[in-house]
Amino acid sequence: MVPSSDLPGSQSVDRALRLLSLVGRETAAGLPLSEIVDETGLSKPTVRRLLLALMRAGLVEQASETRRYHLGEEAFVLGLLSGSRHGMLDLAMPSLRALSDTTQDTSFFSVRRDRFAVCLHREEGTWPVRTHALQAGDQHPLGIGAGSLAMLAALADDEVEAMIEANRSMLAESYPSYTPASIRADVAQARKQGFSLNPGRIVASSWGIGVAVRFPDRRVAGALSIAAIDARMRPQRQEELAVALRHEARQVEQRLAGMLGRNQPLMLAQMPPRGTKQAAETNS
Repeated sequence: MVPSSDLPGSQSVDRALRLLSLVGRETAAGLPLSEIVDETGLSKPTVRRLLLALMRAGLVEQASETRRYHLGEEAFVLGLLSGSRHGMLDLAMPSLRALSDTTQDTSFFSVRRDRFAVCLHREEGTWPVRTHALQAGDQHPLGIGAGSLAMLAALADDEVEAMIEANRSMLAESYPSYTPASIRADVAQARKQGFSLNPGRIVASSWGIGVAVRFPDRRVAGALSIAAIDARMRPQRQEELAVALRHEARQVEQRLAGMLGRNQPLMLAQMPPRGTKQAAETNS
């Protein structure tokens, strides 16, 4: 095998990966350019050039307010796809299979990533008419879609408001049927009925229902959801699906508590930000 240092351009690749690793170790606060320069010993123009390349690939992003560098969305998605078999998805898979087997509809497991929800897996049901509104790897702002709304509704009021405000411009640009007021109403309804409902607001004929999954300390870990055509989401069946979702959410939570009790680490990328206050449990 040819040593990596002998490959054309390998020095730039090595440096870029070093920067990516450095930024990844400071996922919460991010890193300023000056600190990256100091840590790497590279010149400021070189660091800027490498960071721009990483930003174009979606692996790094720069916060407009602080100008600090953080891991980008693509880095998160790649981490989920490569490490899901060792993390949350392993714990959710038995429940996803059970939901799709018993309901015949498509089920999903999503996790929170800051102000977004990311779908980790789509488990197909056997019902001949299916909805294709959500695929593994898809990302939506919190509150958009059933699983995403279930996670938002499980947060404390102040964090709900912070997420809505953080996503305000994106909602206006990409999700015109969702307004801050409508999302607040959706959150209130989800808390009242014990499950979230997306009545075809992303794709007209595709309805979804979701329930949050929590860590043992009550932080939001993710959400289970089911999607089906509108004809299969009548009010009575919504209640039946909610019962099944709540049961399987408890199963995932029990597996999660058991795994954490055995000190088997989860992927850090799948963990929500620390120190967030949680609302009272809404899906019991």
